[in-house]
Order: sequence, then C-alpha cells, then structure tokens
Amino acid sequence: MSSTDTIEAGSRYDLRSGKSPNAPDEVDFNGSETQFGWVHSYETGSTVDGPGIRTTVFMSGCLLRCQYCHNPDTWHLKDGTRIDLAQAVQRLKEFAGPLRHMGGGLTISGGEPLVQLGFTRGLFRAAKEMRLHTALDTSGFLGDRCDDSYLDLVDLVLLDIKSGDPATYLRVTGKDLEPTLRFAERLAAINKPVWVRFVLVPGLTDEPANVRAVGRIVAAMGNVEWLELLPFHQLGAFKWKALRLEYPLAITPPASVEQVAASLKILRDAGCRVR
Repeated sequence: MSSTDTIEAGSRYDLRSGKSPNAPDEVDFNGSETQFGWVHSYETGSTVDGPGIRTTVFMSGCLLRCQYCHNPDTWHLKDGTRIDLAQAVQRLKEFAGPLRHMGGGLTISGGEPLVQLGFTRGLFRAAKEMRLHTALDTSGFLGDRCDDSYLDLVDLVLLDIKSGDPATYLRVTGKDLEPTLRFAERLAAINKPVWVRFVLVPGLTDEPANVRAVGRIVAAMGNVEWLELLPFHQLGAFKWKALRLEYPLAITPPASVEQVAASLKILRDAGCRVR
C-alpha cells in the first residue's frame, strides 16, 4: 500500500494523474475506510459550491462517465493523492474561523464523494464540530450508500440531475437514472435542503422534452431551494486529450443565450425556482 502524502491546494481545473498507482479500483472499493482517502485537490475561496465563501475538497473516484465531464482525472482513485484524514481535518481547522465569519463552510465534491463514504463522513463530522456549514456535491447515483447518520452531517445537498429522461441519462452518464431519483425522493421525504444542478448541453440534454422532465422531477420536490442551469463549456477538454481519452463533445458549442433562455422558461413554467 502506498504511503500518504500532502493534500494539494489548487483548482478543480488542474490536471492530476497517476498520483497513487497502487490505489484500488473505484468500482471495487467499498468506501468504508476512514483513516485515509484519495483526494484530487482542494480550493479555498469558492463562491459557487454553496452559500458564503467555502473550502471545497474534490475527492477522487466516480462510477459515472459523463460525456461532458470537465474533470475526468477524478474518475479513478489512482489519480488522486492518498492522504490521512487527520491531515485533512487539521488543514480545515486553519480555515474554520474565516469560513464561519464569511458565512461559508465545507463542500465535498468530486469525482463522487460517496465512493469514499468513510473518509467523507469523517471530514463532515469534523466540520460540524468546527460549527461549519456542510454541503455534499453528488450525482446521487450512490445515494443508497448513505445512512441517516451520514445525511445528518450534511446541511445542503448539491444534487446533479444529469437528465430527466432515462434514455438520455444513460447516454450522458453510462448509468441508470433510477438511483438518483430514489435519492432525490429520500431527500425530499426528510426535507433536506437541496440545490439541483442541471447542465445544458446542445444536442445532448437540451431537448425540450428532457428539460421538461427535469422540471417535473424538481417541481415535485418541496425541499429544492434552487435549480441551477449550467451551460456546457469546454474548459475540461484539455484533460481528455492529456489522458488520451476520446472526448465525445469535442466539437459541441456552448449553449447559446437563446437556448439558455428557452430552457429557463421551460423550467420556470414547470414551477421551479431556477437561476
């Protein structure tokens, strides 16, 4: 087993590769380990991953293969840095005071945080002991792994709903939509605050029927504070090339102003609070 290293500050757009070649395959990892984890990087001063000014930790490991993923270097545990939980907690303590003062907190993103359930549970628990607001950024695909005690440590869920149509979801991610819907229904049942995120990709997720389906899902959830419509961008394209992956959206343009406006109207007409 490889030794632990130092958690790396930086940006979600930094390329990380081959940091932990002896790491297990994320598909086979049961996520129960709490003493160490594989981390891509962390950012301080984030304003887009929950309320206030936040520290966002990007975990390695994801089971989805989204066509528009801007961080394919977070798919595999082997590309992350293996670190001690105690080190991550200590680093978070250094930011805790300013984060509280600025109305922020800790967001754990990925990759998919629920691949590493034990490590992220430990980090969330430490954050709550520091009186920090906590947010989980997840696709919900592994939501069945979360027990109630895990969700008790989370103040806000940033739920990525990739598509409202099952066939489109499968095309986008390579996985089924149903696990995400089950998780969404569970969050609604316990009234857990949620911000839903939906990426608008021309020629992939922007069909009006698909957008309406997303709207129906979200409108039925009384716990959703915001639906965030995120126009597709090409900022992660260089990572696909660097990792020698075939990028299926290499010639896909960003969503136009008109396409965004049309989708916003559909979502608002469905009864969603959207931005």
